[in-house]
Amino acid sequence: MRVIVVGAGVVGTMHAWHAVSRGHEVVQIERESEARGASLRNFGQIWVSGRAGGEELDTALRARELWEGIGTRVPGLGFRPCGSLTPVRTDRELAVAEAAVARPDAAARGYKLLTPAEARALNPALRGAFTAALWCERDAAVEPRTAQLALKADLLASGRYTYLGGREVREVTGPAAVRDDHGDTHRGDAVVLATGAWLGGLVRELAGPGLPVRRVRLQMMQTDPLGEPLTTSVADADSFRYYPAYRGPALDALNAGQAQTPTAAAHRMQLLMVQRADGGLTIGDTHAYEHPFAFDTVEEPYEHLAAVVESFLGRPLPRIRRRWAGVYAQCTDTARVVHRQQVSDGVWLVTGPGGRGMTCSPAIAETTADELGW
Repeated sequence: MRVIVVGAGVVGTMHAWHAVSRGHEVVQIERESEARGASLRNFGQIWVSGRAGGEELDTALRARELWEGIGTRVPGLGFRPCGSLTPVRTDRELAVAEAAVARPDAAARGYKLLTPAEARALNPALRGAFTAALWCERDAAVEPRTAQLALKADLLASGRYTYLGGREVREVTGPAAVRDDHGDTHRGDAVVLATGAWLGGLVRELAGPGLPVRRVRLQMMQTDPLGEPLTTSVADADSFRYYPAYRGPALDALNAGQAQTPTAAAHRMQLLMVQRADGGLTIGDTHAYEHPFAFDTVEEPYEHLAAVVESFLGRPLPRIRRRWAGVYAQCTDTARVVHRQQVSDGVWLVTGPGGRGMTCSPAIAETTADELGW
């Protein structure tokens, strides 16, 4: 079988990975020379902890298993099973953490409520004040800026993979066949459009105006090296407001009785933080849903995040080295893990995982491969 994958972000690359792993030939086409979208502009978190129970959690857990296996084969991914800690400070925040630990699927996530001393034993860099911390053992991380390159290098070594960068697919010319802007036609047995937040042009023509996917903009930053290990990922209690695993009466009480700071509320913020291989910290993020998006990054969210991080670390944050914005595609029904649609004969669109893309992409691609009989 010959599979054409359009898009070289993590969703597209994982489709290529599964196809090659099953013995098929793959041509992957990317409109940039290399992927430059949300797959690189994220935390690199394999984030199990906040996923909704049921299909979303099952997908994340399967993806976590796949990431670990792929990371063993491709060390350049930087896979590490670091887990995550969410420190809490107030009674209302603690109640949400306690409700999470009482979930019937808490063991599958590796949830445990820790004392400050237990949390610091796992992550000694957390020298700030907090009353408890929610531990999620199943969370992990990879290096987002280099993961696609490492996967591509391994795919190229198979001898059954071709990468074509700097080409934009413009037209479906027949069953499982597409033409790019160089005038070349690529024919296969299946085409997967994994175009991320690129939802106009050919995608709109094929899927129609009612595509149930929206674009979301975020702001993030990265620091100079911390100078010591941050041994786990770290979140703050505002993440409880964002992730569906924490919904329930305790979260309702938190929302009713403990407001976010004005900056966090205005920018729909949470803290997520991961240490990179070079020792720097990737820190975010914001969420903007209303179009048109701003074209600039604003300073208040960065100031808020820096203050929260410093309160957890009990020390000044290293110099901010990079700031950026990104856009990802999210299903308008946020309970859906991904939008998968046959849009033409032999052509499937796979998009809309939202902030789950880095976490869930190996399992999303595996499901596509299974459903299409690869």
